[in-house]
Amino acid sequence: MGKIFNVSLAIFAATGSFLFGYDAGVMTDVIGSNNFLKYFNTEDTSPIIGAINSTFNGGAVFGSLMGGLTMDRFGRKMTIQIGALICLVGAILQSAAVNLGMILVGRIFAGWAVGLLSMAVPVYQSECAHPKIRGLIVGMAQQMIGVGFIVSTWVGYGSSYAGDHSAFQWRFPLAFQAVPCIILATGMFFFPESPRHLMATDREDEALRVLKKLHYDGSNGEWVQNEFDEIKQTLAAEKSVTVPGWRVMFTVPQWRTRLMHGVAVQVFTQMSGINVIGYYQVIMYKALGFTGGKAILIAGIYNCVGPVSNLLFIVFLLDRVGRRKPLLFGTIGITLALICEGAINSQNTSGTRHSLSIAGVFFIFLVSIIFSFSFGPISWVYMGEVMPMQIRARGNAFATGIGNWLVATFWAQISPIALGDIGWKFYFIFVAFNILITFPVIFFFFKETKQVSLEDIDLLFGDRALGALPDDLHKEGALEMHPGAVEVENHEVGNKV
Repeated sequence: MGKIFNVSLAIFAATGSFLFGYDAGVMTDVIGSNNFLKYFNTEDTSPIIGAINSTFNGGAVFGSLMGGLTMDRFGRKMTIQIGALICLVGAILQSAAVNLGMILVGRIFAGWAVGLLSMAVPVYQSECAHPKIRGLIVGMAQQMIGVGFIVSTWVGYGSSYAGDHSAFQWRFPLAFQAVPCIILATGMFFFPESPRHLMATDREDEALRVLKKLHYDGSNGEWVQNEFDEIKQTLAAEKSVTVPGWRVMFTVPQWRTRLMHGVAVQVFTQMSGINVIGYYQVIMYKALGFTGGKAILIAGIYNCVGPVSNLLFIVFLLDRVGRRKPLLFGTIGITLALICEGAINSQNTSGTRHSLSIAGVFFIFLVSIIFSFSFGPISWVYMGEVMPMQIRARGNAFATGIGNWLVATFWAQISPIALGDIGWKFYFIFVAFNILITFPVIFFFFKETKQVSLEDIDLLFGDRALGALPDDLHKEGALEMHPGAVEVENHEVGNKV
């Protein structure tokens, strides 16, 4: 019962990740709609198209940072529900748009919601997951992002048959976002709050009941009780102090290091170029000689390849091979695929050499497959794992908002212009970054965290044993004591290695 419920919770919560994938992917079809381009008097490589995508990503920056506050104040579950309701507003504005301003505001709302969801869902999943299947559980986030891309593409492809004379061609794909929004906002009432958040808010009895529901298999009652005691011990040390604001994440060396790991894995994910392909693959296929409905059809097939690969990886490999090796493999593989893509495009600038065009599509697909066996799921799993409980909400908010969405905003704005102006040379920006920065940082600094409890991960980063507070917290300005609280010394806390 425990494992089945745990996986069911992860899949349903990942409806928030589905919205991420759908909202990001739907614009591929929308900008491929001739009716949309004519209605707003623009073209697919214009700054206006970049603005539509960059406002979405900009809204996500704000949403991610806001999530650091709402998750601690209202909980993980309610933050997910808030995100779903905000996304519903965005869907209504976009689908009913009569001018560019409504589209832009709608995309800001959608981005705001997706920013909240993109950091809240992995945290909720990781805090509810059993350590042995945490890769599978949190990997569901990336899986549902991929499913969202698939659904958006095929909804868009089907809508394209309405014809260039009909606004249904782009209004219906934008309106369809409302369906998962309503399902997520209402369905989360039937799932529990994260046990770690319950314990942090002094609801220990409820937390123990949730832990049993999530992890009890009929014979591991002692393990569940030990997990409960371990979480309680870790939180006990924190409750003797107040750790206000965001500054503490940067002033405590251990926490700063772990925050930078989370930020780095998100930056490296964006610098793989995957979102540029996701947003603007229709433009890339056009450069290879595939236009109109054929380009949207190829995009639909592309969006199926990643989720299938991701599912195979999270079910059969992720919790066995770990995090670090797949990231190194992914960096090398994506880099080589982008080099091949750039070389092929350089020899086929008119898109008339059919064999090279097919090869170009192949390497774009290959990037998606390699990404799904590396950065796709691991970026969310690793980010959720490395953050300590004290800064988990704020840390994930910062890593997602700055590392993921701020970088994505930049590429969303300039990519259509760059693809129009410099074409195949654009790929080599990502190649250079992967070679010079991504691979060395992962190789020398990233830790292996597979099948380690969230509390035991403290030890991988040089923290003292479980429940002990780093000395840095006692430095002036790093914390303020609760009135009347007694300072907890490290040797007074029951440590457990």
